[in-house]
Amino acid sequence: MPAAARTVAQTLAALIGCERATLAPSTLHLFWDWFGMLAGDAAAIYLDAGVYPIARWGVERAAARGVPVRNFPHHDAEALRRQLQLGAPHRLRPLIVADGFCPGCGRSAPLPAYLKCARDFGGQLILDDTQALGILGQSPSPEKPYGQGGGGSLRWHNLSGPNILVISSLAKGFGVPMAVLAGSHAMIRQFEARSETRMHCSPPAMAMLRVAEHALAENDDSGERLRGRLTQLVRYFRDRLANAGFSATGGLFPVQALAPAPNLAAAALYERLWQRGVRTVLHRRRCGHGARVSFLLSSRHNREDLDRAVDALVAAAGEKSRGNQTRNKYAAYI
Repeated sequence: MPAAARTVAQTLAALIGCERATLAPSTLHLFWDWFGMLAGDAAAIYLDAGVYPIARWGVERAAARGVPVRNFPHHDAEALRRQLQLGAPHRLRPLIVADGFCPGCGRSAPLPAYLKCARDFGGQLILDDTQALGILGQSPSPEKPYGQGGGGSLRWHNLSGPNILVISSLAKGFGVPMAVLAGSHAMIRQFEARSETRMHCSPPAMAMLRVAEHALAENDDSGERLRGRLTQLVRYFRDRLANAGFSATGGLFPVQALAPAPNLAAAALYERLWQRGVRTVLHRRRCGHGARVSFLLSSRHNREDLDRAVDALVAAAGEKSRGNQTRNKYAAYI
């Protein structure tokens, strides 16, 4: 492993709150490997119904190799516990799979309750924390609603322990197209010894490692200022939406999913905004919601950008329907 990769991995492990970390080109590599290693283990997977598709693809690989998979309702820790109690007589180690933050409903998962379930039944919590890493951090407060540090959901909930595994892309919060696996020393050693993609696929390119080093250094130097700026921008955007007669889920998180508009399909709204130069994200049906349009805000935006976006939204919502001309091949999904 190059020295730069070791440095980035160690920095990320400390930031996230885990003992050790390793890197990969994408979360798909990590989920594919981790769940592929479960064949023959006495384990069962308990999957939050709102989990992001890439984690599901890894779970499907485990299922194809004979690992039992059970779904439980999105963010419902009591339903999870009932399922674990029903499965207890089979003596299979439960692996609870969830997203740290769900952009579809704009809420953090009840991770303390999930982790307690994992510990009570001798299992493990496997967390996709792509959305939260770089945004959420420790000690959230009214003055700093994102918390501090940008370490993600474990820091946000003040959680740690050897039975937690975190898989995250750095592409959202840090703008780096690579991924990290973080956990205990034992789990990371096991992964590195048995990983198929580490053997058969290329590692993260040196250029990406340098970009990650720069992003993590910027997080140390300017992260709190940038997260403070982002908080103010999200508040401003939500106020502008409300004044224009719209509402969105997400709280102060920088993914703002519009509430469905009467008589206007999300796909049509996405297309009309595209035509006005506003790039949004079109969700598929997820976590109990139908298709929705989301705005992704970053600290690089300014108030003028947000004004233009809301003005375009008002115009798009008021435009008469001209049929379904959705630019599906360009649509982005989260």
